[in-house]
Amino acid sequence: MTRMNDTTATATDDDPATLRQALAAARAQIDALQTELDETNRGVLALYAELDTQAQQLRQATELKSRFLAYMSHEFRTPIASVRSLTRLLLDRVDGPLTPEQEKQITFIRHTAEEFADMVNDLLDLAKVEAGRIDVSPAWFELVDLFAALRGMFKPLLVNPDVQLIFEEPQGVPQLFTDDAKLSQILRNFISNALKFTAHGEVRVSATVGPDGHGGEEITFSVSDSGIGIAREFHDAIFQDFTQIGSPVQKRLRGTGLGLSLSKRLAELLGGRVALRSEPGVGSMFSVSVPARLPEPLRSVATMQEPAA
Repeated sequence: MTRMNDTTATATDDDPATLRQALAAARAQIDALQTELDETNRGVLALYAELDTQAQQLRQATELKSRFLAYMSHEFRTPIASVRSLTRLLLDRVDGPLTPEQEKQITFIRHTAEEFADMVNDLLDLAKVEAGRIDVSPAWFELVDLFAALRGMFKPLLVNPDVQLIFEEPQGVPQLFTDDAKLSQILRNFISNALKFTAHGEVRVSATVGPDGHGGEEITFSVSDSGIGIAREFHDAIFQDFTQIGSPVQKRLRGTGLGLSLSKRLAELLGGRVALRSEPGVGSMFSVSVPARLPEPLRSVATMQEPAA
């Protein structure tokens, strides 16, 4: 009797109806999982679509900001040029003599207009960089020629007899193939800041050559000063847009906070990088390192030719 019951149980376990039920249950579970997976996929697709929309909106906002900055910069240039021209005529006494107080006020207006012009130029350049509309035009040039041009440019601006601007003679630096105008702009920003925040001592400009880690040569330009210095906690922020360091000198000497940010971006366009070493009360050293030969992917205008022997 017991053996009959075992046989019946075995038959029941192998019964086709039971197998069909188990198979149907498995299929239902698979269908449920597939439905859940489809819903997850739809959610992911919706998320991607939302991210694409947000990215497009961000691109449009960036484009609008760049266009606004470029438009306003162009619009500001005409009245700024007029103010500078008028102040120059007045200071040249074209319309008659000036009292000491008049000369003082007109000189103040002229300096303010020059600061405004620098800000407008920086804004326009930033707008071009952000919009990807700035060209890199490399050419061969000698470093001594670049230093000579900078020396001549800053000579009329050395109004503080307690500060010397020194350009070290470059030793062993080869001809460079990069955008000399953008490199000059970076160095001008560094030198201008150094002169502005150095009350006495010197501002020294130098260049050294070393390996770039890719089989080529890298030139590092350094602008060191004996000025007020910058606290360590501000070293990273100093290269961000509109960043200014709170100090009595900073409050007295106004600036836009754009020059160093622009210098960083221009250095990156040249395949390089900027750096800062500084200590409050001791001075600062801003540096930019760029390849001696601009990498091929970064060349957008000029065709590279070997320099003359």
